[in-house]
Formats: sequence, C-alpha cells, structure tokens
Amino acid sequence: MRNSKRLYIGLLFASLVVIGLIFLIVYNLIRFQNQPLFKGITIGLAIIFIILFILVAAGSVAILLSIIRAQKIPSLEGSIRIATTLLFPVAVQLGKIVGIAKERTLGSFIEVNNYLVKTYRKIVPAGRVMILAPHCLQDSDCPFKITTDIKNCRRCGKCAISGLIEVAEQHGAILRIATGGTLARQIIEDANPKGVVAIACERDLSLGIKDATPLPVIGVLNQRPNGPCHNTQVDMIKVEEALGIMLHGG
Repeated sequence: MRNSKRLYIGLLFASLVVIGLIFLIVYNLIRFQNQPLFKGITIGLAIIFIILFILVAAGSVAILLSIIRAQKIPSLEGSIRIATTLLFPVAVQLGKIVGIAKERTLGSFIEVNNYLVKTYRKIVPAGRVMILAPHCLQDSDCPFKITTDIKNCRRCGKCAISGLIEVAEQHGAILRIATGGTLARQIIEDANPKGVVAIACERDLSLGIKDATPLPVIGVLNQRPNGPCHNTQVDMIKVEEALGIMLHGG
C-alpha cells in the first residue's frame, strides 16, 4: 500500500478502537442501574451496537484485504459500504484531533476508493462512462456558458475543458460539467451512467463518492494554482488512466 492509503486505513481501524472503548465505558456506567425497563433497553441497544460493530469491523477488514490482495471480496461488499458510511466521518474527525489535515485524510480516502474500484475489475461500456467535471476548470474570463451545453465550448485551449472534450470523444465517454454537489447528483441521476470519473477537490470528491455509492466512481483531484474554485486544472493523463480502469476493468 502507498502511504496515502495507509493513512485512511489506519484512521479507520483507530476509529473502530475508539468507538469500541467509548461503548465499553458507557455500558459499564449504566449497566448497574436497578430499573428493569432501563436494563432491558440498555441490553437491546447493546445487542444492536454489537451487530453493527461486527459488520463495520468486517467491512474494514475487507477493505484492508482487498487492497493487500488487489482483489475484491464480493461477499463483503455490503459490509464495506456500511463501514465507509459509518466510519468515514469518525475517521476524518479523529484525524483532525491528532493533527492530520482534513485534506490529507480525504485524499487518502479517495486513493483507497480508487484502488477498490480498480480491484472490482468491472468493465463499463464506453457510452455508459461519464466524466463529471467542475465548472471551475473553465477559464473565468470565457463568455461561453458550458454548464448547460458542453458544445458551447469553442475549444480555444485556454483551459482544460477542450482537452476533456477530446478525451471524452476519443473514448466514447459522456462529459458533463457541474456547478456544485447538488447539480452533480442530479446529472448522475438523469444520465444514469454505470461508472463515473469525477474531477474535483478533496472535499467535493469524497462527498460525491459517498453519495454515489454503490455506483463506481474514480476520483481525480484537480490542481489549484490560482486558489480554490478559480481557473483550476487537471492532469489529463490521470483522467485517461481512470477511464482506462472503467473501460477495461482495471
């Protein structure tokens, strides 16, 4: 595993330990209550917690094994989704507590997600793969609005949009431009792709990947030499590599 993957995996298991310890402390504080009803509720909640904890732990182990073996574990895909949904926010907060920048944790999560998608080796037909890009890739001085119709792009080469159009045409992929997370979700819902190559910052990518589950999404981080959300750039080689994973099954 690369170091970036290790960070999120480490926080994932640390989150499990922290949650387990908190549960044990709280349970031991309240289990000696004398009221029968209170005891019954406590035991019921404890059973539910233990079941969820086992599922989440199984999902975390499945993520680790999938990365080590470079092979998915089909029987535990549901547990992986549960672990990602429940532990992701805990891992991010735990990272902040121990002094790890949020962007590093989110970037590590994206690396883990991308690798898991690659291990699935699922081949997506060209016409069902979408490249979903943010509008901030467009030159801010450009007068042509491309969020409603990508054909408005004049392909002048001043920004990354013309390059993305060429890549999409070469691979037969759908290209859409989004102005934010809400529109991105709507675009995916309307187009109904079988796989997405998403370009965005760490925050938008991580949230988008979680929201799109179980749809396979490969995240490509944008480059921000001019600051966030302004004339951003993207590495076309990485976009083509992500498309290759989708189109050829890894």
